Amino acid sequence: MRLMRSTDLALRTLMRLAVASGTAPTTREVAADMAVPYTHEAKVVAELQKMGLLEARRGRGGGLAVTEAGRTASVGALVRAFEGVGDVVECEGTTPCPLNAACRLRGALRTAQEAFYASLDPLTVADMVAAPTGPLLLDITMRDDG
Repeated sequence: MRLMRSTDLALRTLMRLAVASGTAPTTREVAADMAVPYTHEAKVVAELQKMGLLEARRGRGGGLAVTEAGRTASVGALVRAFEGVGDVVECEGTTPCPLNAACRLRGALRTAQEAFYASLDPLTVADMVAAPTGPLLLDITMRDDG
C-alpha cells in the first residue's frame, strides 16, 4: 500500500511541530524543513487546522503550533482521514472488473488494508517523535536556523 503525498506530509508536519519547543515556525519554514513546495504544505496545514490538530496564527509573532489533540492523535486515524475510505482496488467504475460478482480479492485486500490501519491505531504523533526521531527533527530545524 502506498500513502498519498498529502498523508505523508500531514504526518511529517505534525511530527515537526511536536518537537518545536517554544518556537512557532511558519508554513514556509516547515515546507523548507520537509523539502516540499509551499503550496503543498499550505493545503495540508489548512486541513490539519480544520481537524483541530494544529493552530495557525497570522502576522508578527504568528506561526504554527501542534495542539494537544494533534500530539495525541492516532497515526491510524490520521492516515484514514487523509486517505479516505475506499477499496484498495477499483472493482467498479467506467470499466467494471469481470470478476466482480464472485471475486475474493477485494475482500482479502480490504482485510489487509484494515490490518495496516489497525497496526497504526495505537501509535500517536508523540510516539513518533520519541528518540531517535525527535532529536533528528530538532537537528534538521536547528541546521536551517543557523
